[in-house]
Amino acid sequence: MPETTPKPSEVKLEIGSLAPTFSALIQEPDGGIENFNLIETLTAGNKVLLVFYPGDDTPGCTAQLCGIRDVYSSYKKLGVKVVGVNHKDGKSHLKFIKKNNYPFGILIDEDKSIRSAYGAEKSFFKNITTKRSVFLIDTDGKILFIHWGQQDNQEIFNLLENG
Repeated sequence: MPETTPKPSEVKLEIGSLAPTFSALIQEPDGGIENFNLIETLTAGNKVLLVFYPGDDTPGCTAQLCGIRDVYSSYKKLGVKVVGVNHKDGKSHLKFIKKNNYPFGILIDEDKSIRSAYGAEKSFFKNITTKRSVFLIDTDGKILFIHWGQQDNQEIFNLLENG
C-alpha cells in the first residue's frame, strides 16, 4: 500500500472572519491549570492574541515567545490577553514558562483541534506540524490580524493604537 502524506487543514481564515471558538485547558505561569474559553475571555472585554508555535523549548519558539514576554506590559495596557498554543502537555508548558519567565499561559492543544481550526499547520517531512502563526481577535470575535511566521509586535501595537 502506498505511503500517504497527511494534509494540513484546509482552513483559510481572513481578517474580518469570525474566529473559531473553543474551550481548552491552559497552563498558567503560577503552575495552575485552568479552563480557558475564548468567548468568555472576549466577552469580558479582552482582545486575544493566539500565538501558535511548533515546540516548547526550541530556539525559534523561545525567541518568538521571549519577544512577546519583553513587551507584554504593552499588550496588557492595550487590553490584549496573550495566549500561547501548542500540542504539548501542561508539564512541558510549565517547564517552558518557568525557564523563560513568561507572564502568560499556554493552551494545552494535545488533540491539535485548535491548531486545525485556525489552519495553523503545515506538512513537514510527511508529518503535520504547527505552523508558527499569530491571530489577534477583537472583543466581537472577529480576526483583526493574522501573521504567518514570527510576529512583529510593533505592527500589532500600531494596529491596536491606530485602528
